[in-house]
Amino acid sequence: MKTKLILFLMFITYLPLIAIEIEVKDTSGKPLDLVMVTVKAEKPQVAPRDDHGYPPEGLVFNITPEVTMFTNPNGRVQVPFSYAPSVIVRLRKIGFKDQNLRAFPSGSSQSFRMEKVVDMNALVSQYPSNSWVAALDFGEDKDLRKTYLEQCGFCHQQGSFFMRRAFTEGDWEEIINRMMGYGARPHGKAKKKLPGLLSHAYVDLLKHPERVKPGRIWGKELHGAVIREWPMGDSFSQMHDLLYHKKTGLVYVGDNIQDRLWEIDTNTGKTVVYKVPKQPDDELGGLLPGRLRSFQKHETYVGLHSLAESPVDGHIFITPSLQKRITEFDPVTKKFTDHVFADGLYPHTVRIDEEDRVWFTLALSNQVGMFDRKKNTFKNYTLPARTTKESFSLWISGFIVKLMNWGFPMHLLPVDERVSGMPLPYGIDIAPNGNVWFTRLHADTIGVINPKDDSFQLIETPFQGPRRLRIDKDNHIWISAFPEGAIAKYTPEDGKFKLYPLPTAVDGVETPYSLNVDRQRNLVWVNGTSSDNLMAMDIKTEEWKVYPMSRKVTFTRDVEFGPDGKAYTCNGAFPSWHIEDGQPTLMEIKQSK
Repeated sequence: MKTKLILFLMFITYLPLIAIEIEVKDTSGKPLDLVMVTVKAEKPQVAPRDDHGYPPEGLVFNITPEVTMFTNPNGRVQVPFSYAPSVIVRLRKIGFKDQNLRAFPSGSSQSFRMEKVVDMNALVSQYPSNSWVAALDFGEDKDLRKTYLEQCGFCHQQGSFFMRRAFTEGDWEEIINRMMGYGARPHGKAKKKLPGLLSHAYVDLLKHPERVKPGRIWGKELHGAVIREWPMGDSFSQMHDLLYHKKTGLVYVGDNIQDRLWEIDTNTGKTVVYKVPKQPDDELGGLLPGRLRSFQKHETYVGLHSLAESPVDGHIFITPSLQKRITEFDPVTKKFTDHVFADGLYPHTVRIDEEDRVWFTLALSNQVGMFDRKKNTFKNYTLPARTTKESFSLWISGFIVKLMNWGFPMHLLPVDERVSGMPLPYGIDIAPNGNVWFTRLHADTIGVINPKDDSFQLIETPFQGPRRLRIDKDNHIWISAFPEGAIAKYTPEDGKFKLYPLPTAVDGVETPYSLNVDRQRNLVWVNGTSSDNLMAMDIKTEEWKVYPMSRKVTFTRDVEFGPDGKAYTCNGAFPSWHIEDGQPTLMEIKQSK
């Protein structure tokens, strides 16, 4: 009996793949190329939701992946899928009406027809968010548009379905004030201009939809590409950063709003959720309890943010952004250990060097921190303020945080055009030569620390909003220029920057939240946060491949990849109910050969 049980468990864990064959034509019978075909189990494996609506901690369960592929020029595609008695199919192609069809036997062959969209309003509703923002009339003030993208695109898309409404000027003023309570910092002039501008511009577009231009046309690189997704959490989650664990091959995803660490085996779907432990004195909302006071459901005590793997023992280090500590997770024993520091505020992005030193940015105190695991000590590098005014603002930042927690209306505080008082150290990475590079989002600078002598240098960027960065095998620095619709390369040997406009940008509108460099394959992967895409550029040829995600309003925040070249990202929109069907997912992109 025991042997039979083990065999049964092995069967349900390693479900065999079976292909469903799909053929798609238009109403005249012409085969349709590059139709997005998404296949889901009609009755997927569902975990219990006994812990505040989430799976209990430590419970082992399986997630049934969803699979997306694209039809070939003959209108056909075979979609490999984990065996299920029946599946549902969604067909999507810009310019045609979506088809949501159920239910079909696994392993069957099915043929469908798609009808063209003839109504202009229905057509432009299919276009990505950045198409709508690009069509908004900002007049001649391009800097205002960049400020809008930088400060209002922190957590979710602009131009999405939720924004395309006839909101009044008063509505927009209320929305902007609320978002400033969450941390947006549009400068005073922008705050004054945006409510009226957005109200009039969206009303105008609703009357003249022909002004909204389509996004990038799907390309032939999608033939043979496979996108798999594992649904995680719910519409109250925020799946922030993720980590492909090199030693185990497991993928870890951090739910920032619910303080949960998801561990997923993408080969089997086996999943376990762990709660990042809170300390007895931790408040709900952490050190910023006022920030999420109005959010309907959250368990944010630590604010799980970024993850990095030790090259020595494989332990995972986590930045709990709402506490003064770094959290260590042992993926073998599943034990969490906190390392507390006294100085610094808002530990943000984390990376680990070959000496097993844990480096992280401290976004709200204008510092870079380092935890030396061998010595069990912390060291902070305090970065210079840009002005005397900024120095004073940083000095009283603790008091400003108290004002936020007391419920003071943050929109009443003055903000200048480059957010003086908040340089915001953000992304960080370790170069092959050991140097530590970082960005300052609001200060339009990157910087480098030499750990050998603790010296550092700040370098102004010729673009606005450097967000996150990564470094290639040649020690060249790749930076996401968040409000510029581009990425940049900085070559330290000659001190030069080179901008690469993103292929998904519409009139320069795209917001690359992050990027990562696959050093083995010499590729830069970039988050197409405003366009529902993930894209990759070959560093040598400078050629792009773009992979559209299956859900509209896909706001991704980081990129990882496995040894086989598969790329991973997750839908980190906040709030997650903005996502199509309100479901965050882990996404895996396998490029065609």
